[in-house]
Amino acid sequence: MNILITILVFVLMEGATWVIHKYVMHGFLWVLHRDHHDHSDEGFFEKNDYFFVIFALPTIALMYFGSLQGFNYLFFIGLGIMLYGMAYFFVHDIFIHQRLKVFKHTKNLYFLALRRAHKQHHKHLGKEDGECFGFLYVPFKYFRMYFKTDKK
Repeated sequence: MNILITILVFVLMEGATWVIHKYVMHGFLWVLHRDHHDHSDEGFFEKNDYFFVIFALPTIALMYFGSLQGFNYLFFIGLGIMLYGMAYFFVHDIFIHQRLKVFKHTKNLYFLALRRAHKQHHKHLGKEDGECFGFLYVPFKYFRMYFKTDKK
């Protein structure tokens, strides 16, 4: 049952990410997220990186309090959130934004579409008129450009 809780939370985090990204990060906390779009702060860290701490604190609390009670459901909710956060870090920060210069070249259709969708999101420098607020779910239209079609 605990593994199901972890997997379910991981999957549900995509919807939570979309809502948080669209209405919080592009809303009242735009002051922290803006430099991620306009690159106004030069350097390795951005104000946007504070979201790591903002999301890590409740995750740590869930895992801590869940572990005190015999590793109950709170721990596994926290574990699902933590695993999603790790996936987010590796895919978003390392693969897409190349904060560490690895995994630059890929021929994987999913990763190419994911990178394209994220570029579409970043073409909007302001907090309005955005698109592609999710993370792991990629709309089909971003796959289409990589399908080879011969028109005769």
